[in-house]
Order: sequence, then structure tokens, then C-alpha cells
Amino acid sequence: MPTKNKIIIGSRGSKLALCQAEMIANSLMQSHPGLLVTITKIKTRGDKILDVPLAKVGGKGLFVKELEDALSDGRIDLAVHSLKDVPTELPNGLYIGAITKRENQHDVIISKGNLKLEDLPAEAVIGTSSLRRQAQLRHSSAGFKFVDLRGNLDISIRKLGEQELDAIVVAAAGLYRLGLEAKISQQLSVDICLPAVGQGALGIEIREDDQRLKGFIASLHHPETFVAAEAERALLKKLEGGCQVPLGAYAQLDDDTLRLQGVVADPEGKQIIKDEISGSPNEAAELGVGLAEQLLDAGGREILAAIMR
Repeated sequence: MPTKNKIIIGSRGSKLALCQAEMIANSLMQSHPGLLVTITKIKTRGDKILDVPLAKVGGKGLFVKELEDALSDGRIDLAVHSLKDVPTELPNGLYIGAITKRENQHDVIISKGNLKLEDLPAEAVIGTSSLRRQAQLRHSSAGFKFVDLRGNLDISIRKLGEQELDAIVVAAAGLYRLGLEAKISQQLSVDICLPAVGQGALGIEIREDDQRLKGFIASLHHPETFVAAEAERALLKKLEGGCQVPLGAYAQLDDDTLRLQGVVADPEGKQIIKDEISGSPNEAAELGVGLAEQLLDAGGREILAAIMR
């Protein structure tokens, strides 16, 4: 049972997830002297099913549901998620109470020989579990071959050395948080590969009626990242996309202007629908919906219909 000066954090058990949970724990204890924070490891469905591509596992919330169950029944007080894993629809009684300052939100290449994308062999074999990455990279180079890469970041890096892969594509944020940024061969520009919705940010999920936790986690919240994430997640919700749909978004707040870029692609990367929208950060959600409608009208509707058949 929760006590006044104790918080139990729920986290996936990977090295990266625990690092992120520890970051949150340390921040909470620094902001609230005398607070005791512990971490409970919880294995999610996405952690258990490692022999099937994410797109074929289906469903949303593969990496969050078990954490949300523990939150709902009171076993934990808050859950730390990579925001890109969190569906736009949450269970009744739960909500994202804080979104942390964003780490580098780009995708990156780690390659044998430290080669950049343009220097890889024409038929390079690239490991990634993301249809979004595959589609965009296929579009830039039709010769690339892709191998599904499941497992945590440590496993992915190890597979690069052990398997017949030329490169892997992963999120920069995890590498930076684990102090492994020196392994990066190239950061992919958004012209080549738009990141996942919410990539680089952490979502802190709590019970809606937990006033005690609302007070504690206020110090974790980063308003600028929240605005960007709100726009990206509104786009995702309108498009109703999950792991089966290659879509990406990239929002940036520059002074009083929020710029949002989005992409919808067919899995083979033959058709890429890309557009952008700008406006007031006070209308972040409206901008996300607006850009989604632009993408749908430009051909995204047909792409999504074909994927979801």
C-alpha cells in the first residue's frame, strides 16, 4: 500500500527502461527530500514475444499494458514509459500526468566500419523492428534488405556484431541515456527518416484520482515537450496508427510557432506521403489533426486502407 513518503515506480526490465526509471526516481528524490522511491520490474507482452515482428504481433500497448494493470490495481504508483510506446487511448482512470524533457528524438545508424547511410553497400542488410524506418529507408534506397530486429538495445547492438548485418537503425535517445552515443555512425535527418510519435520523451502515467502523485510529478513535466508531443499524438490518434502502420512525426517549437512534419508510407516504401503544418502552440492538438487530414487527403487514406485490409 502506498505511504505518504514512498513511491513505487513500475518499469520494464531492460537496461534502458531501468535507466529511465532510475532517472525519474533520482529526479523525484532530488526535488522532494525525504521521499523514498523504489522500482518494480514488470515484463510486458512485447518483452515476451521476441520471435515475431512487432507489426505481426498486432494490437496497441504491447509495452505498456501490464504496467497499466499494475497501476490500476495499486501495485505501483506510477509507470515510466517511452512515450512512443504509449497508445493515444488510455485505460479508464489512468492518464499521462507528466511528459519529460525530450532527449534527441532522431533515428540513428550504427554500422560495421562506422559507415554512413550513403556509404553502405547497395544491397546492405539492415536490422530494425520498425516498419516506419524500413519504409522510409526503402524509399531512399530500394536495394536495402531488412531483417527484423527484436529485443532491447543491448541485444540489437550485439546482433550487429554476431549476425550478417551491415547496420542497425535505433532511436538516438536510448543510446544517449545509456552513454553509448559514441557508437552512432550517423544521425538520420528528418528528410530521410521522420521519427516515431513521441520519440525521445518519457511519459509518466498515474491514476487520475491520485492527488499525492500529481504533486510529486509536477517537477518532471516539461511544457515545451508536452506541446510537441500533443501535436504528434493528435496526428497519430486521427490516423489511428499502430505498429502495423509506417507513420512518423516531428514537432518543433520555435519561439511562438509550432512546426509539425508528418509522414505516412506503404510498407515497401514505394509511396511516401509527407507534409507539414505550422501554427500557434496553443493549438497543438488542432495542428496534429489538421496535418493528419492533409496526409489522408494526399493519398494516406488509400495507403492506410490497404494496410488494414
